[in-house]
Amino acid sequence: MKLFIFSLALLACSARSVPAPAAAGVVFVCEHGAAKSVVASQYFNKLAADRGLAIRSIARGADPQAELSVSAVKGLNADGLPPVPGAPRPLTASEVRNSARVVAFDCEQPAMKPLRGMDACWDDVPATGDDYARARDRIRAHVEAMVEQIVARGGV
Repeated sequence: MKLFIFSLALLACSARSVPAPAAAGVVFVCEHGAAKSVVASQYFNKLAADRGLAIRSIARGADPQAELSVSAVKGLNADGLPPVPGAPRPLTASEVRNSARVVAFDCEQPAMKPLRGMDACWDDVPATGDDYARARDRIRAHVEAMVEQIVARGGV
């Protein structure tokens, strides 16, 4: 019995000393939730983890399509960053409320216009289907700058 109580106490103490995994602190949103937001989220999560940050991101769509973009999946796999499996998901109000930052792509597109007032609009990223490498490089430059800002602010 004493061993059982000691084990519970040990678990309780260790649970307090290990920070809980952070919820998605950054939400990337592109029109279909299938390409730009997916690439941004995967690069953000990798760079944040490499820097020891607990903050993570998710990809969402304003008007999600049924499947992830073939160009984004192929490109991420070639980069060694397989996308999170599953169909693109719509952005929810609770995700907007509970995130630290919301980054939208192509804010002049009709489905994206309601997101113009979010934390950032990255309108300078080409379509992944037109030139994955160029799109990835532009996204990565934005993400690297964002991660550096988060590090400079102490992780938030």
